[in-house]
Amino acid sequence: MATLPVLPLTDAVLLPGMVIPVTLDPTTQAAVDAARATGDHRLLAVPRLDGEYGSVGAIATIEKVGRLPSGEPAAVIRGIARARIGTGVPGPGAALWVEASEIDEPAPAGRARELAREYRALVTSVLQQRGAWQVIDAVERMTDLSELADSAGYAPWLSLAQKTELLAAPDVTARLELLVGWVKDHLAEQEVTEQINSDVREELEKTQREFLLRQQLAAIRKELGEDAPDGTADYRTRVKAADLPEKVREAALREVGKLERASDASPEAGWIRTWLDTVLEMPWSTRTEDNTDLTAARAVLDADHAGLSDVKDRILEYLAVRNRRAERDLGVVGGRGSGAVLALTGPPGVGKTSLGESVARALGRRFVRVSLGGIRDEAEIRGHRRTYVGALPGRIVRALREAGSMNPVVLLDEVDKLSAGYAGDPAAALLEVLDPAQNHTFRDHYLEVDLDLSDVLFLATANVVEAIPGPLLDRMELVTLDGYTEEEKVAIARDHLLPRQRERAGLTVEEVEVDHAALGRIAGEYTREAGVRQLERALAKIMRKVAVTLTADPSPVLVGVDDLVRYLGRPKHTPESAQRTAVPGVATGLAVTGAGGDVLFIEATSMEGEPGLTLTGQLGEVMKESAHIALSYLRANGRRLGLDPNSLAGRRIHLHVPAGAVPKDGPSAGITMVTALASLASGRPVRPEFGMTGEVTLSGRVLPIGGVKQKLLAAHRAGLTEVIIPARNEPDLDDLPTEVREALTVHTLADVADVLALALRPAEAEARTLTLA
Repeated sequence: MATLPVLPLTDAVLLPGMVIPVTLDPTTQAAVDAARATGDHRLLAVPRLDGEYGSVGAIATIEKVGRLPSGEPAAVIRGIARARIGTGVPGPGAALWVEASEIDEPAPAGRARELAREYRALVTSVLQQRGAWQVIDAVERMTDLSELADSAGYAPWLSLAQKTELLAAPDVTARLELLVGWVKDHLAEQEVTEQINSDVREELEKTQREFLLRQQLAAIRKELGEDAPDGTADYRTRVKAADLPEKVREAALREVGKLERASDASPEAGWIRTWLDTVLEMPWSTRTEDNTDLTAARAVLDADHAGLSDVKDRILEYLAVRNRRAERDLGVVGGRGSGAVLALTGPPGVGKTSLGESVARALGRRFVRVSLGGIRDEAEIRGHRRTYVGALPGRIVRALREAGSMNPVVLLDEVDKLSAGYAGDPAAALLEVLDPAQNHTFRDHYLEVDLDLSDVLFLATANVVEAIPGPLLDRMELVTLDGYTEEEKVAIARDHLLPRQRERAGLTVEEVEVDHAALGRIAGEYTREAGVRQLERALAKIMRKVAVTLTADPSPVLVGVDDLVRYLGRPKHTPESAQRTAVPGVATGLAVTGAGGDVLFIEATSMEGEPGLTLTGQLGEVMKESAHIALSYLRANGRRLGLDPNSLAGRRIHLHVPAGAVPKDGPSAGITMVTALASLASGRPVRPEFGMTGEVTLSGRVLPIGGVKQKLLAAHRAGLTEVIIPARNEPDLDDLPTEVREALTVHTLADVADVLALALRPAEAEARTLTLA
């Protein structure tokens, strides 16, 4: 019986013959200090598992006290013999002292040597797998069976509980029996694992092997109590719970598998999460119900916009067809080979963009606006490939995500402002988007899954039709918004613009009102335009000035015609045709610009000098050719037209189109140039109330031109009362508003001679014929 200080071991078990280092903390330090104080440096090393001491410990001696390479204090102890722990006794220092009786080990008997041979063979097999050849040599040299059994304390494949059980075993035979069983179990486990891995490597392809490794990794993490990488399990659950098309679900699950295998620190994990978030946010199966009430749809369109009957009729036609097909169980208009793509073209300010939102409200659909002005990158439409940093889906995909449904109204604003750049042609990328025969399988480069756009109602807006590429324009149904009449502008101002500007200025109807006549004067003389933007700016200016006035005098304000000069200054646009055409050689033409129709004056004069024709006014090649054709026609047919044959010969003719800083081109000024030159040659001024447009040929035929409606609206705004157009353009008059048809006298002519007979003032008896020869 010996009295020894207790050294508790929490992460190791000391068996006789073993030498281990022990890190010194306050408890172990007290035991070491007490053992060194006794002089024989002996102590009792007892394993402590789960806070409880074992009943058997190992008597040990302190070999050395110092520091580990990491700097921590430690002691090296050597196990000598097993001892059974008795009762605690008082002793010096802070250590726990106990009485310990050394266990006498009986001599090996019976199956001990047979078990030793089997154990040595099994241990050698395990060590060979690990390549521990020096340890194998040491095991082979051991002749003491007890030493051989206790050397298992170094084995890393044994748990602390197993080593504690080995320490408490009564004799060497029992210890060897335990060890043989444990080593056999370990070898069997190793053999099964190796066999499984071998079979997997031989029989499974790469994807199956990755799946098994992923499952093994999940099982290992579960055993270790570790969670999967952040969000991985959540993504798999969300994908399975989401209502996705089958092919989209398969693609999403493949990406979730990649995410589960990827490291949290890998940048690819972030890209996959972003892609999965985008896919899960898409409204794959969400669709809104269309409004089936045509009367209510018409009321919505009429309430939001005055005029624009063509567009309203087209929308109602689309809705009527959809309703009829639904009634007869033919399926809605959607899917491959159907759909509607309307292109709204016209000058700025006529309501193309705001019309898209009204169409969405009339149909009961959600509305998204996609601005295309200035886009030069094809990836803006089709998306970036995910290999690029910061890749995003295209604007079409983002529009559907923003709308939250697969059948919204998508307004492609300013489609004529697209331009090709070094990154591709976005107009070419729109070809598939706007083709009803193809867009049911639209594929965005970022998503890389098929997207059905056949139920989307696309509306495109543009100012200049000629700027839209031909193949793209061919996929759209063209609806032209040519501008408003003065009556329509007054109605828009009264119902929409004035209330909006009044509200923005913080005013009420009781505080300020603009009478009907004043609105008409603003539209006619202050803002001569096709749209209503300048009209709204003028009303905003009036509201601001009224707000200042009300600050000093709170009396209600009624803005009349006589008050406009005080609020807006003098009129900027007054009829000038009579003044400009008062002299011979000036004719009034009609033209179309990006801002709508306009009045164009063409002036001709002659002078002494080298015979020939001078053209000025920034004219394009086609317009220059029209001038030469006009002069050649008059020289060739002057006698038949009542002109002096030599009136246009031998002198220098100068033809000028004012607004010289503005480029002009096109053939439609042909008859205007003929009329100006004929007026110059005959000395007969052009009738001031006349405007004209049409292409002329060398034989004197008047050929059809485009933009008739916009030109006639411009003539009406400019105060003209009679207009000459080509006879073949007569069908275009059907699109003209009734009030304009009633205000204008339209002459449809096919021969230039008829134009001259009608447009030139009659020759007075006392007037002499101007001879330019």
